Amino acid sequence: MAAALMRQHAGPGIEVDSAGTEPGTKLNAQSIEALAEVGADMSGGVPKALTEDMVAAADLVVVLGSEAHVEPVAGTPVVTWETDEPSARGIEGMERMRLVRDDITTRVTTLLRELGI
Repeated sequence: MAAALMRQHAGPGIEVDSAGTEPGTKLNAQSIEALAEVGADMSGGVPKALTEDMVAAADLVVVLGSEAHVEPVAGTPVVTWETDEPSARGIEGMERMRLVRDDITTRVTTLLRELGI
């Protein structure tokens, strides 16, 4: 979700990639639907594993949530976004996905402002 939202808000001036420390086998259909509601698209994405080479090639790595841990490589900064988890409050389904999407959108737009983009 974060990569698709970054692409949407940053435009073509920034290269964005997405990978996981423990990637699944398919994208979450509710995540795709929640993003489509705001005009972002991740439907063509394919889950893939984060590699050391990917980290080293990046200018910045953003980790979503506290479960994943990524070590910096070659001085690449790594930041962790402790995103809202509505399921901890009993919120599930599309309502949960919309809240997650909105939290990530706020973080993406804040990061873009901080980067001067």
